[in-house]
Amino acid sequence: MEQYQTSETIELTGKVTAVTYHNDISLWTVFTVDADGQSIQAVGIMSKPNVGEIVVMQGEYVEHPTYGTQFYAETAERHLPERAEDILDYLMSGAIKGIGRATATAIIRKFGDNALKIFENDPLRLAEIKGISLAKARQLGEEFRKQFGMREAILACTDFGLSPAEAMRCWRLWGQSVVDRISKAPYDFCTPDLQIGFDRIDDICLKNGTDREDRSRVRAGIRHVLTHNLNNGHTCIPLDKLLPTSAGLLQVEQQLAANTLTEMVEEGQLSLTTLKEKPFVFLPDLYDAERYIAKELAFRADILLFQHNNTEELIRQIEEHNQITYDSEQKRAIDAAINRGVLVLTGGPGTGKTTTLRAVLMLLEAEGENVVLAAPTGRAAQRLADLTGCEAKTIHRLLKAQWNGQAQEFFHNEQNPLDATTVIVDEMSMVDVLLFDRLIRALKPNCRLILVGDTDQLPAVGAGNVLGDMIDSGRIPVVQLKKVFRQAMTSEIVTNAHRIVAGEFPKWSGRDGDCFFIRKGNYTAVTETVVDLCCRRLPDSYGKSVRHDIQVLCPGRKGEIGSISLNQKLQERANPFSYDTPNVSLHGQLFRVGDKVMQVRNNYDLSWIKEDGSIGYGIFNGEIGILKKIQAREQEFEVDFDGRVVTYTYQEVQDLELAYAITIHKSQGSEFDIVVLPIYRTQPKLAYRNLLYTAVTRAKTLLIIVGTEEAIGQMIDNVRKSKRYTALKTFLDEGISHGERISRMDEEIFG
Repeated sequence: MEQYQTSETIELTGKVTAVTYHNDISLWTVFTVDADGQSIQAVGIMSKPNVGEIVVMQGEYVEHPTYGTQFYAETAERHLPERAEDILDYLMSGAIKGIGRATATAIIRKFGDNALKIFENDPLRLAEIKGISLAKARQLGEEFRKQFGMREAILACTDFGLSPAEAMRCWRLWGQSVVDRISKAPYDFCTPDLQIGFDRIDDICLKNGTDREDRSRVRAGIRHVLTHNLNNGHTCIPLDKLLPTSAGLLQVEQQLAANTLTEMVEEGQLSLTTLKEKPFVFLPDLYDAERYIAKELAFRADILLFQHNNTEELIRQIEEHNQITYDSEQKRAIDAAINRGVLVLTGGPGTGKTTTLRAVLMLLEAEGENVVLAAPTGRAAQRLADLTGCEAKTIHRLLKAQWNGQAQEFFHNEQNPLDATTVIVDEMSMVDVLLFDRLIRALKPNCRLILVGDTDQLPAVGAGNVLGDMIDSGRIPVVQLKKVFRQAMTSEIVTNAHRIVAGEFPKWSGRDGDCFFIRKGNYTAVTETVVDLCCRRLPDSYGKSVRHDIQVLCPGRKGEIGSISLNQKLQERANPFSYDTPNVSLHGQLFRVGDKVMQVRNNYDLSWIKEDGSIGYGIFNGEIGILKKIQAREQEFEVDFDGRVVTYTYQEVQDLELAYAITIHKSQGSEFDIVVLPIYRTQPKLAYRNLLYTAVTRAKTLLIIVGTEEAIGQMIDNVRKSKRYTALKTFLDEGISHGERISRMDEEIFG
């Protein structure tokens, strides 16, 4: 860590005399040891030590600018005390629940140096102590074995090659069984739940003598290839691609991979099905999700919830009330939304999706419907609420997502459905298969489902192409709004977005417009212009802030105009170094109080609190906040996400990134007052039309593109969309009907 000055690595052995601080999540620990009569403050990542224990540490002396000389323990082995006087300190520290000072003293008087052996081997003898019953003695023995088992498990994990923090995650996931897994199933450790990659575990196992053709290794390698491709949006992989890729990764014969895959399918570890005469392989949860979604959507597409004879009259009344005239496609959408079990409403900016949605809401409320609104991200949900005037939640919060320590769970599901007769989901292009599966499982059979999105935007970051597959199947009712209304035509952001979709070059504004282009012909000029716009010109001209109003969007993370590089330069200008501003370098990033940051991974355990004292849980991928406080001694951050204040441990900070500049992919579902977009010699794999379109449509009041016309034209001319292997369209094409529907339909609900 950059806040330390370091010296050489040494070994230090001492008795723990005090534990000043310990965080159960990050495992950051501050404690004092007595080493040959010298009191030394030590710090490091480890399970909580107890007073009286002996620790053997490998590390170095460091100089902390605030706390002075400390011993930074890179590794630490904990040993139970052996002498009676040390055991007494250990027992009085509270290491074993239920033992106080008087009881600890009595135990040492009775058993002396053998006290801990009694706890381990013959705990019922503790009943010889006055005040300890047989039941209490048994309980104390179990508590000791539990503590001893955790130490044994964590030590085994660190000997295996894992870090102390990783070892603690393994203990929390598996408990004492972690020791057996190391010897019997080491490839279990590359599960996504532990955030330990296959390559790392494979390297450890091969060094420990695992044969390359070991069946457990081949199984793990095949699962890894499928899991890795979820990040590329694929819910399945063609068999003829999966086998050679897996064999190449593992450096084994393809026939061995084929035989192993067959075994995995037979055992239910993988799913294999034929899609349009070609075999595809799935992880089972992805197969089940796409199959279930197809059945549910087909069922809902086949039902008519209402048959209003006076829909036209109701629409006319709303037109009169709102002093508006809907076009024929909007009226068709309103009618279908009211009467059908499911509807997809799609269209680009300015085509009247929001106006149509407001009319639908008015009609449903007039019918006494219980309508809930949702979107994939917090910013998208807030935007939906602002546009409709109704409360909107993220899908995760709507379903009350939580983490049970081993897997993600949702409070609302098939057994406990949402109390809603209509669910409206905006920004459907962002919704992946697994999340949509959880949503649709939480709907009652008679719940109307209205899905709103723009298929020209980027698909979901997660696996699947839900919106596109539904539309392409022709199986789901779809209304596409194409007419750009006159009011929207006054915005060049809107008109240029439609030009880009049509393959035409944008037109730039005059002084009073909302869409500008600044030509710069090299990386340095582009970078300097972007930074100057964000930190001087736009704040001076418009009174806007790079922390709250201006967002830089980058095609990618890497390179001179990638989000990583631009974040460093923007931080230097927007939040420069100051002796009065706390800062810390963690996980390869420098953070300062006042920085704009983004959560880059869903974390269901993080708790937040608002000014009114209300609390909640969960901070999700893509949420942007401001770093308010750094507490060095406690190793904690405090971040404000639009009024929700979250405390992060230093370990959890690995899920935060600077957010002065973010990728276009991360901006999905969000809208920003001002967008600054650097486009110059974009990597070929990122130079495509719907990436540019998505960036342009994120701007609310002002868009500035910095770069060259050639780079912009390259993106417009490239109409490719990332190929995704998915099965939802095929399953819908098969014509799955309500007759095949999983039986949870109760006709009384429709009565």
